[in-house]
Amino acid sequence: MDYLRAFIFLVLTLSAISLSDAGSVGVNYGRISDELPSAFKVVQLLKSQGIDRVKIFDADPAVLKALSGSGIRVTVDLPNEMLFSAAKRPSFAASWVKRNVAAYHPSTQIESIAVGNEVFVDPHNTTKYLIPAMRNIHKALVSYNLHSSIKISSPLALSALQNSYPSSSGSFRPELVDVVIRPMLDFLRETGSRLMINVYPFFAYEGNSDVIPLDYALLRENPGMVDSGNGLRYFNLFDAQIDAVFAAMSALKYDDIEIIVTETGWPSKGDENEIGASVANAASYNGNLIRRILTGGGTPLRPKADLTVYLFALFNENKKFGPTSERNYGLFFPDEKKVYDIPFTQEGLKHYRDGGHNTPPATGNQQVTPPINGGGVSKSLTGSTWCVANGDAGKDRLQGGLDYACGEGGADCRPIQRGAPCYSPDTLEAHASFAFNSYYQKKGRAGGSCYFGGAAYVVSQPPKYGRCEFPTGY
Repeated sequence: MDYLRAFIFLVLTLSAISLSDAGSVGVNYGRISDELPSAFKVVQLLKSQGIDRVKIFDADPAVLKALSGSGIRVTVDLPNEMLFSAAKRPSFAASWVKRNVAAYHPSTQIESIAVGNEVFVDPHNTTKYLIPAMRNIHKALVSYNLHSSIKISSPLALSALQNSYPSSSGSFRPELVDVVIRPMLDFLRETGSRLMINVYPFFAYEGNSDVIPLDYALLRENPGMVDSGNGLRYFNLFDAQIDAVFAAMSALKYDDIEIIVTETGWPSKGDENEIGASVANAASYNGNLIRRILTGGGTPLRPKADLTVYLFALFNENKKFGPTSERNYGLFFPDEKKVYDIPFTQEGLKHYRDGGHNTPPATGNQQVTPPINGGGVSKSLTGSTWCVANGDAGKDRLQGGLDYACGEGGADCRPIQRGAPCYSPDTLEAHASFAFNSYYQKKGRAGGSCYFGGAAYVVSQPPKYGRCEFPTGY
């Protein structure tokens, strides 16, 4: 009987290990909307769907209180606009941790802090404050003896990579390596934390649908592609993008650091030029990704690297700037009804079938050749037009559009940083004009790409802001 008990214990232990080794799926709870349910209703929604991880973009007291006692693990965010204060004043960092973390944990199960978000593309040039802010927040956690249970990182956009195709050639932008990438990876190694990365295969597909088959982007069955650098075969763009980040870290000798995907998703609706944005494609991408994560297994380059992935986003958010897709990444409508039906648990996967699996690939049986640099757009050869800011739109609308263009929009805003060629004149209208135009040109000057909530318009004469030259293509 003792042998039988020992055997049963061993089987149960191995089963638990097997389950714990599988990946985990959480969700981003964004709130840029005026029609969302209360935080308490949101917590009940999360629990009813079996979602046990959530990431928020601040540390809102109402949300943290609602999550108390729920058993849902939480990632909070120190916003970019607070990086300067957290970096320059340890007392500010200590006060922030006291008010927003220590006051709620462990009843609210905070497991990590995202310090900033996609800081390298932040138009406010906050990169230099990132590492000091991370270290000051960590010191504050140490003072409360929370540093073992709560980890710190900072989400990077895939644009932090200089190269991402083929995956084996992944590398970080050289101007970031010594200034911030190495120091960040050193910090993550010291503290046992993971690198946070935001990955959107949709952006790569949208801009390069002529060379990236839809099935490859949506994690459907496809012949895959072989990485010419290491001979590994990839069957989806998500894995390829993740391995490009692993390769970039490996090139700098940081093979021991794990990755957590803090944002990924696919919009259910978009403007006419936003190729691939549809309910069927969103359901396929998110449903197939959930299945791929929860059934375990890593990437071709890191087969044992089970991932934690946060889907973007919980709700459609009607007050977000940018194209139609920005307001339609939600898994749920504000009335808590599903935008499309996909499972979020292993149990639900037993009955899951990709509802859009019969949708034909948009590009036929072409070779899978994802673009260099994470999806750059080639130069447009159409007539010359530019997108500029509407000075009468108001400061808030211009700033919101600028933040979107330089952040999620993927505009090249390096020329308007301090000391760069287009920094002067240092006005909101001038900087917004450059950013809007960069976004507009990268979108191939498509209809609807020069709007920004009414803050921009198209002109046919070259804009003149100091000595700055506005590009007409990328």
